[in-house]
Amino acid sequence: MLRVALPSIRTTFLKRSLATHAPAPRASATRHDWSKDEIQQIYDTPLLELVFNAAAVHRAAFDPSKVQLCTLMNIKSGGCTEDCSYCSQSSRYTTDTKASRLVDIEPVLEAARRAKANGSTRFCMGAAWRDLNGRKRGFDRILDMVREVRGMGMEVCTTLGMLSPAQAQQLKEAGLTAYNHNLDTSREHYPKVITTRSYDERLDTITAVRDAGISVCSGGILGLGESDIDRVGLIWEVSNMPEHPESFPVNALVPIAGTPLENNEPVQHQTLLRTIATARIVMPTTIIRLAAGRQRLSESEQAMCFLAGANAVFTGDAMLTTPCSPWDEDKAMMNRWGLEGMASFEQSGVARKEGARLVPDAPSDSASANAASVHPQLQI
Repeated sequence: MLRVALPSIRTTFLKRSLATHAPAPRASATRHDWSKDEIQQIYDTPLLELVFNAAAVHRAAFDPSKVQLCTLMNIKSGGCTEDCSYCSQSSRYTTDTKASRLVDIEPVLEAARRAKANGSTRFCMGAAWRDLNGRKRGFDRILDMVREVRGMGMEVCTTLGMLSPAQAQQLKEAGLTAYNHNLDTSREHYPKVITTRSYDERLDTITAVRDAGISVCSGGILGLGESDIDRVGLIWEVSNMPEHPESFPVNALVPIAGTPLENNEPVQHQTLLRTIATARIVMPTTIIRLAAGRQRLSESEQAMCFLAGANAVFTGDAMLTTPCSPWDEDKAMMNRWGLEGMASFEQSGVARKEGARLVPDAPSDSASANAASVHPQLQI
C-alpha cells in the first residue's frame, strides 16, 4: 500500500505565515511609534490574510458581537466659509444644501429621544461652522443641548469646527463625551482638498479636545483622489498621537453635485476593507466607525467590514447631507449576522475619561481587560 506523509499542522501554518507580507500582530502593548513603512507593510498584506489578522486583534480588544449605534443630526446646515472640496455645505459652491440657522433645543431633544428609543447610544450634533468665534449665544445653546442629551444617559458628540482650549473645557463641563474633528486624509494630500484650514490647525483642535479630557473622534474620507500611500499616511498621523483617538470614522466619499469632487469615482470595497483592517491592527482599542457611504455597500460587504474590525455605524434618518441606513434596516441586518448594539459608555477608553460622571446603569467595557484570556498571544 502506498503511504503518503501529510505535512504537520505546524509546518502548514509556517508556510502560510511566510507567504504573507506582514506577520500577525503580537504586540504586547498599544504602540504610538508606528513608522509609515510598517503600516504600509500591514496595508499591503494579501487581503484575506489582512482581514484574518485584523479580526484576531479585534477579538482581543472587543466583544466582536457588539456594534455601537450612533445617530447624527445636522443642527446648523450650509453657509460654511471653508472650501472643503467634498462638502455641499460650503458657501463657495452651488449645491442643493441651503444655509440655515442653528436649530432650537426641543427638536434636538426629540431627535435624541427617538434615536435612543431605536437603540442608538451615541447622539452626534454637527454645525457647519469654521469655528465658534463670535457665536456666544449659539454656543451657549449647544452647551444646553449637550447637558440635556447627556441627561438621557446617552453618549453625546459634537462637531463644530475648530475649538479653543477654553471652548473644549466648556464642552467637557457640560457633559460632552466626544468631539469629532477629522483629519480627512494624509498631510501630503490635504492641500489638494482644503486650503482654508491647515492640517496643523486641525491637530491643534484635537489637542485642545484631548487636553480637556474629551474623547477624540478623528478619521478620514476615502475617495478624495488620494493614493494608498495617503491612506497609510492618515492612519500614521492618528496612530502616532499621544493617545489613539477613541473613535476612527471611515467615510467613503458620496460625490455631491456642485462640489469640485462631484465626478470622483466611488471608492472600491477592497480599499475600504484594507483601510479598516489596517486601522484595527494599528489602533487595537479604538472604535472604528463605518460612516458616510455605507448605504452603498451590500449586506455581505458590510459583514466583511465588521469582520475586519469595524464596530460602529451611523444609523437613523440621515447624516449631515448624505443618506443614512435607517434603524429598522440596520437592526434587521444585525439580527441576521448575530450582532447587537453596544451600551452607552461601554468602550473602556471612553469610560475611563468619563470617570465619576458615568450614569449608574452604564457598564464599562470588560473586553479589553479580558483580552488575554480570549487570545493569550495577542495581549493589547
